[in-house]
Amino acid sequence: MQAPATTYKPEELEALVAPIALYPDAVLSQALMASTYPLEIVLAARWVKANPNIKGDAAVKAVEDQTWDVSVKSLVAFPQVLEPMSDKLDWTQKLGDAFLADQAGVLAAVQRLRVKAQETGHLKSNEQQTVLVEPATTTTQTIVKIEPANPEVIYVPAYDPTIVYGGWAYPYYPPYYWPPYPAYYPGYAFGAGIAWGIGFAVGAAIIGGITWGGGGNVNINVNKAVNIDRNFDRNKVGAGGRWEHDAGHRKGVAYRDNATREKFGRGTGASTRNDFRGRSPATANRGGLGERPAAGGAGDRGNLANRPQAADRSSLDRGTGGSASRDRAFQGVGGGSAAQRDVDRGRASAGASNFNRPSGGGARGGGGRGGGRR
Repeated sequence: MQAPATTYKPEELEALVAPIALYPDAVLSQALMASTYPLEIVLAARWVKANPNIKGDAAVKAVEDQTWDVSVKSLVAFPQVLEPMSDKLDWTQKLGDAFLADQAGVLAAVQRLRVKAQETGHLKSNEQQTVLVEPATTTTQTIVKIEPANPEVIYVPAYDPTIVYGGWAYPYYPPYYWPPYPAYYPGYAFGAGIAWGIGFAVGAAIIGGITWGGGGNVNINVNKAVNIDRNFDRNKVGAGGRWEHDAGHRKGVAYRDNATREKFGRGTGASTRNDFRGRSPATANRGGLGERPAAGGAGDRGNLANRPQAADRSSLDRGTGGSASRDRAFQGVGGGSAAQRDVDRGRASAGASNFNRPSGGGARGGGGRGGGRR
């Protein structure tokens, strides 16, 4: 008998997608796909930090020999998306878990938030984007699509959800939020609504899309995916280019619930889950990713990004395919122990900045990155 899937409340899903619901459809689709591979997100973000002068499509070309999923590779062209996903790893994993369990629910939450942003006047066509609206019918909800105004130059907005959506109606599920990274959004003033920041020439990096009708599907352009990853397996794409999760890129990170684990995670279980957390068997029963929710939040305590660990790094090395040297790992080759150090720093940073509590966010070295709310 198949185990029941985790159910998510609509307001819980809205809180999760709040920071990215106003992304262009293609970028949103790629972020959702990549969120299901959190360890590869960390490795790709390390590569970006080690190669700050390689940008856009050139960055995607430079990582073609990496073993990451094509959705993760595509995000090196969008460091303003990739770096927060690595820094806020607890949010990224919960987003991926929700997307695997209830793809239609996640996409419906995006549409509800887009309608709210339209009603407040914050979502509209401009120099950076084109907003297309398909009115509701007797059988369908209103569908709001967001496309780049120039397909060759993509702008990714950053914003405070409590402003652009006109307040927040769910006190038990406050929206995730972090201030825009100054490196990508220079001059942003807190409370100013949407920040557009720097546009990137990334035509070749766009592999994803969303079909909104019929509950919604995230899709992959197979031909573009092959251009990014010559080893891309066309057989792992559903009918019509529908995206399908590849458990091989999960790298031992456990799935949240039994139904998802049975569907994708044969071969991943308690031991690999504890390996990813860097925990010994003696501490394995203290709760895990997404468990022991914090007050006012959806499972923030006990999560990967918030729990500094005693370093059982060899186990994470096993999950990433070897114990490469620090220099090679920093370049994104191998990456086991270096990824663990990066995750450890992210956990320590999250704890120091009270990431799960409302705040203005503090500066962080190099990019001035803020801790943010939630």
